[in-house]
This record gives sequence, structure tokens and C-alpha cells, in this order.
Amino acid sequence: MKMLFASFISALVVLTCGTRQANSVPLSAQPEAFVEQDLQADESVLAWDKTVHDFGDVSVSDGPLSCTFTLTNKGSESISIFEVVSSCGCTDVKWTKGSIAPGEKGAITATYKNEDGPLPFDKTLTVYISGVKRPVVLRLRGVVHDRKKSLSELFGAQKLGAFGLKTRSLKAPALKQGLSVSESLTVANLDKKPLKVEWADVTPGLSLQLSTNPIPAGTTATLSYTVKSAPGVYGKHIYFAAPVLNGRKADGRIEITAWTQENFAGMSEDERRAAALPYFDQSTYTFGSVKSGTTVEAVFPCTNRGKSPFHVFQADADVTLKVVTPDIAPGAKETCRFSLNTRDLPKGDAVIMVSLTTNSPLRPVVNLFITGIIE
Repeated sequence: MKMLFASFISALVVLTCGTRQANSVPLSAQPEAFVEQDLQADESVLAWDKTVHDFGDVSVSDGPLSCTFTLTNKGSESISIFEVVSSCGCTDVKWTKGSIAPGEKGAITATYKNEDGPLPFDKTLTVYISGVKRPVVLRLRGVVHDRKKSLSELFGAQKLGAFGLKTRSLKAPALKQGLSVSESLTVANLDKKPLKVEWADVTPGLSLQLSTNPIPAGTTATLSYTVKSAPGVYGKHIYFAAPVLNGRKADGRIEITAWTQENFAGMSEDERRAAALPYFDQSTYTFGSVKSGTTVEAVFPCTNRGKSPFHVFQADADVTLKVVTPDIAPGAKETCRFSLNTRDLPKGDAVIMVSLTTNSPLRPVVNLFITGIIE
């Protein structure tokens, strides 16, 4: 048992560091259930020009990197930025002092010192504003290289024809029912002539737009995409689009993974208190050591301590599972079951994460783990 526990901890460390893929769901693919930022709740008070600034590809020799986030007071009363907390000492911050009257703008200027060497960075600024219930999280990100690199070096690894991409697999921000999310990335034209980009086989709910189209030869452009939620679609959903380059469809496509949760923004405090509230007896089921090809049934007893029925909209994992997630009446206890055939999994330590998208505002996503050793 001690050996298995050590294996489990080891596998979790692997997941966190991202240095190796075990028989598991990578943490980078899971929904951001407890790091979510419900900006829609504050749209009546604030309007931001952006909440993420991507410096893109820079070099050590570029020195400090600065950007500015601008907010507009859309409310009827004055507000103040009373604190901005940086995630590390490598980022200096200045912001508008004093009151920001209705209709007026304030600014937060951040400078990343760029002293950590050639590494990717993703820093956060947590902004506390009077009259706003939740702090707003702003992000600075980019990739620092040891030297200036060519477009082919930067965008050639995942290119589709002359359409240069760093990756074809993208991850959208957390999505809520009834809303949409947008993100952007830098792409490149690796050809010696202008590149007109159109799209085919686009999944419903996905839209894409280039900042410059055609893209001039040997230059970059910003590709922006928007994913709109669809009624009844919850959990992990992958959206696809195939680029058509100067009239010819590329041999490949990009994919965008989005996690859709229920939207609880319109619930009153009384409704939240009366909502479903699941409590699982354990978050990890260990099946011990089994031979490859064995079918494992993982069981997770769950009690609904809320005042409304508990419902699982979707169960997601990176492996094929047979799923039984019964609705649970208030005060009742039922068992969620996941049947797993180990035939298609590599031998060795197994850590499978199952993400449940639920109707509980306090637990919109529940992550359960199935662990063991496959011989």
C-alpha cells in the first residue's frame, strides 16, 4: 500500500511538472473551475480594454517589458483601485491613485523585469477595486529567448503549409453557459508572397478572424477566435477549423478545447443556499495491481447535502469510460461508477482523472482520480 501511495504521489508530481505523460489526464487540460474569474458579474461596473497582455516572442537583450491595462468606470458611483498584488517580485506595478469618476478611465502599468533568462513567463496581477466584490486577475505572458529567432524557428514546428503556428492545439478560457470566450495568438506567413487565409469545416460555435488578411510575406498577424457556448453542451468539447490558404485547403486543422460549465451568475443568495451540494466519500479510488486487459470498476459514493437534486451534466477523461452518474435527491446517497478497460493503457502507474461538470454552484466541477498499477 505504501508503494502504491508513493506511485500515486509520483504520478501527480509528473502531472504538475509536465515532464512526462503517465496514464492520465494532464492537468493543463482540466477545467479552471476554482481559478475562474467571473468578469461578467462586474460588467455593469467595469470595462477593461484587455485582461491579458501577451508580449509574444522576445529576447533577453530586450530588457524590461512594459504594458498598460485600461479600465473604464461604467457604474454610477466613483471607484478606486486600492491595491494591485503581483504574483512575484519580477514585476513592478503602478496604477491610478484616487477616485475614478463614472465614465472616467484608470490605468495599471506593469513592467516585467525580464531578468530570469530564456524561459516562458506567465505572471498575474490581482487587482482590488472598491465597489467590486471579487478581485480582477490580469495576466502578463510571453516567451523569452536567448537570441532573436527567425519566423521559421518560431512558427515552423506546427505549420500548415505556409501558415506558421506554434501549436495546432489550443485551450480556450473557461466557458459558461449562455456566454462566449475569446482568445488570440500570433501566427505567421512563412512564404515569400502574401497569404490569404480563409476557413473550412468550422465547428458550429467557433469563429475566427485575422488582424491582417492577406498576411504580407514574411510577417506575423494576430489570430483571434471566439467560442460560443451551446445549449446542452457541457464539459470538454473540441472545436475544429481547417485553414484554406490562397484558395487551397491545408492538409490539417487547428483544434480548440473549451470546457463549458453551468452559469450561476444569475442565482440569488437564497437560490445558492438551496442548490445541490455533493460530498464524495473519497476523491481517489485505487484498484491496486491488475493485469493489462482487466476491466476495473471504480466506485465513488456521494451524498447530496444540498436542498435540490444533484445532477452531473458531463463526465470527461482522456480514456474511454463507461459512466453511471445518477441524479441524487436532497439528503440521499448514491454511487457514481466508472468502468475502465485497462487493455489500451500503457503498463505501469496509472492516474486517470475524471472531471464531472455539475449543477452545484459551490462545486461546478469535481475532479475524481482512479489510480493503480497495470502489469
